[in-house]
Amino acid sequence: MDKIIARNLKKLREASRYTQQEMAHALSITRSAYSNYESGEREVPYEVIEKASDFFGCDMAALFEENENADALIFASAFRIEGIMPEDAVEIMRFKDIVKSYLKMDVIGAK
Repeated sequence: MDKIIARNLKKLREASRYTQQEMAHALSITRSAYSNYESGEREVPYEVIEKASDFFGCDMAALFEENENADALIFASAFRIEGIMPEDAVEIMRFKDIVKSYLKMDVIGAK
């Protein structure tokens, strides 16, 4: 599972054109820790998976996908905001989390 998460983290990062340093900063971890997660050398903690999904605006399940659906989920979530400040990244992650929660509640309400 670590290799799948690592592959999907790397795909999301590259599709969004972020460096490992930018991702590490947004996730409040060191670049070396992020590099180890992305290479699959270390298990990605739940908190980091959650923050990464918030940062990319995707459901956490996208990071666990190993089939052809993974690329569709990843590229649907990829975007890049030029010149983003670290403080702004935190606010964007919070906003995306609110949007994801709203969408989930909307689905539950439709049932």
